[in-house]
Amino acid sequence: MNSHGALTTRIETNFSDISRSEWNSCAHSDDGDSEDRADRKNPFISFEFLSALQNSGSAIPETGWKGAHFLISDGSKTLLAAAPCYLKTHSMGEYVFDQSWADAYTRAGGRYYPKLQISVPFTPATGRRLLVADGDHRNEARHALIQAIKDNCLNFGASSAHLTFLNESEASLLSASGFLIRTDQQFHWFNEEYEKFDDFLADLNSRKRKLINRERRESLSPGIVIERLTGKDIKEHHWDAFFSFYIDTGSRKWGMPYLTRRFFSLIGESMAEQTLLILAKREDRYIAGAINFIGENTLYGRNWGCIEDHPFLHFEVCYYQAIDFAIERGLKRIEAGAQGEHKLARGYRPVTTYSAHYIVNPEFRRAVDEYLKNERTHIASLHTELVNHAPFKKTLVEEE
Repeated sequence: MNSHGALTTRIETNFSDISRSEWNSCAHSDDGDSEDRADRKNPFISFEFLSALQNSGSAIPETGWKGAHFLISDGSKTLLAAAPCYLKTHSMGEYVFDQSWADAYTRAGGRYYPKLQISVPFTPATGRRLLVADGDHRNEARHALIQAIKDNCLNFGASSAHLTFLNESEASLLSASGFLIRTDQQFHWFNEEYEKFDDFLADLNSRKRKLINRERRESLSPGIVIERLTGKDIKEHHWDAFFSFYIDTGSRKWGMPYLTRRFFSLIGESMAEQTLLILAKREDRYIAGAINFIGENTLYGRNWGCIEDHPFLHFEVCYYQAIDFAIERGLKRIEAGAQGEHKLARGYRPVTTYSAHYIVNPEFRRAVDEYLKNERTHIASLHTELVNHAPFKKTLVEEE
């Protein structure tokens, strides 16, 4: 336990030793910043989601995710700030790739692992990583949290600390505190106050409208029907079906799926109203599905899987059904996960994502800093190019 003035830092390895209500008071606070408000009910930084990752055996020391969660309290032991942190012995399941850094550091005679990873495991979704409860203490508590992260690199013998998929305002704050900023690219969909799917299509150029209409029509032509389930309508047999898709696809893509079957039951118990399960059925048998999480203004697309391959079914289940749902719910945007330039042709737009990195060794820090300067220039150029190739009518692109 460390002290910063009147504030105290403690580190907990297990969510069972953290107050659910106090953690969520930090995770779901609102300091008046418009970006922060949009993120106020981000499901991934909630106690429910993070504890489900742990209690299901998905993010635990045996899988290389040892909890080291930072908690900042005042003199009365009231929790003022928190950060979900893991002491990691590998770089898997993060979606911000630093394996080349680890190789270079090892070749130079250093030891890259362990490292501190301040993130939501297996979840490339943007959100706050410095969680601070409402009140006059916000700035003081936030800076104490940043300092605690830096101090504990040394205490843990870690080479570095990494905050991934944070929002832009946090990236600016961390940059001013000595962290190196890395950028990357995702594709998000934005709701321009559409009332129906055809309103969205009307904003696209003619060729892309025809493409999407054809893909939607042909994806269901083998007699496939779609079910969208939320809340109490999601039953254990739905999770059984979805998990079989997840395992099949995950085993082929990553070699080892990250999430256990129990994880889905746990979120079904504690987060059902924030969960959207989209399932495809053919001949009375579920054959594919995608899981999404519902925030205050955002739909977050996460995992997809299938046991039958059908043309365009992935686009229908993961993208078009999500757009339909977002329009019906009046959600402002969809985050569809990492990578995938094919999303651009389906009406998703390029968005810059941010991560922040604190490197202890000064020589290695200088090398990484130089690398990131070049990488940021490349990402900015790529972003401009992608915007120029967006499938929207010219007038809408010019408004970007």
